[in-house]
Amino acid sequence: MPHRTSRPIDNAPRPSGSAVHAGPVIRRQDQIQPTTTDQRLLQGRGGDDWVHSDPWRVLRIQAEFVEGFGTLADLGPAISIFGSARTKADHPMYHAAEDLARGLVERDYAVITGGGPGIMEAANKGASEAGGTSVGLGIELPFETSMNEYVNLGINFRYFFARKVMFLKYAQGFIVMPGGLGTFDELFEAMTLAQTGKVQHFPVVLFGTEYWAGLIAWMREKVLGEGYVAERDLESFLCTDDIEEALAHVITGPVLDEPGLLEE
Repeated sequence: MPHRTSRPIDNAPRPSGSAVHAGPVIRRQDQIQPTTTDQRLLQGRGGDDWVHSDPWRVLRIQAEFVEGFGTLADLGPAISIFGSARTKADHPMYHAAEDLARGLVERDYAVITGGGPGIMEAANKGASEAGGTSVGLGIELPFETSMNEYVNLGINFRYFFARKVMFLKYAQGFIVMPGGLGTFDELFEAMTLAQTGKVQHFPVVLFGTEYWAGLIAWMREKVLGEGYVAERDLESFLCTDDIEEALAHVITGPVLDEPGLLEE
């Protein structure tokens, strides 16, 4: 299989400024590397160089988990909000994300996002302006270079898998707004963990009935209809356009002593 070179997505958002955050490291100008840490970890290559380099990466990976656990240990109840980085500030979903985040803060919840633009920025803005804890879990990407200005508690990660653990471990539910592949990834990971019993009472809201209707219909007709999931697997989420209904779904019901991922 030919090696794929890194290239920005044409319509991906590019925040102002020329700094790239790679974990705690900031790179500018000629110090910006052509590939991300995740790309270098996952790329295939011949020879046995990986035997000498990959074991050392374990220390960096460990450091990301330690930093995340230490920073978020005292966060308290929180909900993660996901959605597109491409959503503009005048879009109805941007305003809905602000209102959802504001409602969570009013109910004494912190708000966690990926720290980027679009829906993430809207949710961080709503939480910050309501006087709450506005968390951003950033990731090193070739086309997003900075954390949005409304994050008041932020961590930059090099590795997607370390970051994804933080979303699940420190949130007690997800609100998933219209988005693309990254949004789908988080949604289906949460549903898979619930299906396999890795998390307990992990409510998920799909916000935006028109956007999610096609996916839900396909899952019921094809995935459930052909026996690939059980009926209860499709009862683990609520799809709504109502902000109050969404908030009620993610904050009510039994809650684990330790939110998110079950402890070994």
